[in-house]
Amino acid sequence: MTDNQGLPNYSGDPQGGGGFNNPGPPPNNNLVWGILTTILCCLPFGIVSIVKATQVNTLWAQGQPAAAQEAADAAKKWAIIAAIVGVVIGILYLVLVVALGVFSASVDVSNYR
Repeated sequence: MTDNQGLPNYSGDPQGGGGFNNPGPPPNNNLVWGILTTILCCLPFGIVSIVKATQVNTLWAQGQPAAAQEAADAAKKWAIIAAIVGVVIGILYLVLVVALGVFSASVDVSNYR
């Protein structure tokens, strides 16, 4: 049996599958979310998300779909953690700025001259 280019088809697949079972498209690597959370939210956790996201396509190309899916899930998890930490830090910063503003407005500086 040969494929459409006259080359032998060793996989037994009439489509010329390349010799291994392709379970479908690779999982979403969530790289965009990792980059956005690194820039906008929390640098350390965003970097972990980027590292995990870059492992997805490599693992998929090596024929390890389960490991690729685990890396994609880990990248998504770390992007979510980075986003949550970024929002919490932003809220704490806002509360601190408002509290300092209220405190500085309540202090009478005329007694310090």
